[in-house]
Amino acid sequence: MFAQFALHERLLKAVAELKFVEPTPVQAAAIPPALEGRDLRVTAQTGSGKTAAFVLPLLNRLMGPSQQRVTIRALILLPTRELAQQTLKEVERFSQFTFIKSGMITGGEDFKVQAAMLRKVPDILIGTPGRMLEQLNAGNLKLNDVEVLILDEADRMLDMGFAEDVQRLAGECCNRQQTMLFSATTGGAGLREMVGSVLRDPLHLQLNSVSQLNEGTRQQIITADHNHHKERLVDWLLANETYDKAIIFTNTKVQADRLYGKLVAAEYKVFVLHGDKDQKDRKLAIDRMKQGGAKILVATDVAARGLDVDGLDLVINFDMPRSGDDYVHRIGRTGRAGNEGLAISLICHNDWNLMSSIERYLKQRFERRNIKDIKGIYQGPKNLKASGKAVGPKKKKADGKTDKKGAAKKATAKPNKRKTSNRPKPDAPALSSSDGLAPLKRKMPAAE
Repeated sequence: MFAQFALHERLLKAVAELKFVEPTPVQAAAIPPALEGRDLRVTAQTGSGKTAAFVLPLLNRLMGPSQQRVTIRALILLPTRELAQQTLKEVERFSQFTFIKSGMITGGEDFKVQAAMLRKVPDILIGTPGRMLEQLNAGNLKLNDVEVLILDEADRMLDMGFAEDVQRLAGECCNRQQTMLFSATTGGAGLREMVGSVLRDPLHLQLNSVSQLNEGTRQQIITADHNHHKERLVDWLLANETYDKAIIFTNTKVQADRLYGKLVAAEYKVFVLHGDKDQKDRKLAIDRMKQGGAKILVATDVAARGLDVDGLDLVINFDMPRSGDDYVHRIGRTGRAGNEGLAISLICHNDWNLMSSIERYLKQRFERRNIKDIKGIYQGPKNLKASGKAVGPKKKKADGKTDKKGAAKKATAKPNKRKTSNRPKPDAPALSSSDGLAPLKRKMPAAE
């Protein structure tokens, strides 16, 4: 029960109003030390309830006597607009019985309108690093009084190239008293470096190992001969699988638009979401999905974060993602909050090794599946290495080595050749300087 936490009564009232009963594992682990003011480094899967794990302690802190201060007291940084919007809604829901005000700054919105909002000085500012820096550089944003800094989906922010921006913004929060960093994966060296530079004596909470992520989601692969075959498989899956809402991921905008066009022609209620879509189109697509106006979304990885749609129970990877972390975030769209989901990846011959690498990263083996009606010729590589990757053709010796050896042989052979060619043949008269011909080296005719 949330009553076990030392939360302000107005926050507990909001929790009861929202019908939150039992805290999730990440909430049970993170809320007590966060209330104590500890720096936290938390790894927990997408959809595990980690937003409430940092929002409730943050609001509790701001409920103190210094609430009337006119200054930005907390900063929450996220990688995408969609995730920022989702987090703002959560903050507003939990703070509905308080006087705490929050605001949002992301790209794709009017810069001057955002500057006007900043002049009202919200208690909590939520947004993406790029636009935050633009407002900071314009002199519209002051962060020196920030008490709490929260980095959510920190691994994704690094993947998107925000490392320097995040470090700069963290440096501007020079008087902060608490920092909390949340991510869905353990990340790599870049994330470890950020943890070392931004957090102070943090408590590390790892709620899930990678192999335990999205345990409520069945993960399957279906082999395909080529992209046209994949399109036929998508059509069959959408027509025959039982699902409430589905998302199909591609690696490119071109493929997303092509697939979207084919599904529209087949009279599916579908939207497409990728980097070329402006904020209005992106918001419309997500709202229609949430409201049930569309059942299918075709998207690139821009939608792999910050998309929280109830009833999203089918994920199809038309293209395999380029890393294990991206795969985790894609399938994290389904099987959320204990619900079951299905993730299906379509695998051509050039996807196999990438798929195998992701299996090893997750320490899982995906379920192999065939659809008899449209079974392809390609059924996976004939020969596999111990790693599960395909055995490639035998490589020839590098040309450099051959050239060196060949050059060495030629180098030893050439002097002998010259020596032989300069020696007079038995039936040819010897040449001397008295003949008016200096001992020039010349090539003798073949007949000689």
